[in-house]
Amino acid sequence: MYTLYKCWQPYASPLDPCKPLPEKIYNTPPNLYIGFQPPNLPQFSPLEALKAGTLWKPFYDPYYNPFEKAKGGIPR
Repeated sequence: MYTLYKCWQPYASPLDPCKPLPEKIYNTPPNLYIGFQPPNLPQFSPLEALKAGTLWKPFYDPYYNPFEKAKGGIPR
C-alpha cells in the first residue's frame, strides 16, 4: 500500500547556525501510482469535477497540510 505523504530528514551540518526541521513532509499526487488510465473509471458529476479539479475520482487529492486535520471529501 502506498501513501500520498512522504517524509525525509535533511542533513544538518554541525556548522549550521540554524538547524533545519528534523523531518520534512511532502505530498505526492495519486496519478503517480496509476501506470495507465484504466477504462470505466468512476467520474465526478460536472459540477463536482469543477470543484475537485479532476473528472476522475481516483485522481482526486484534496491536499491537506500534514499538520492540519484532514477533513476529506470534496471541497466546498
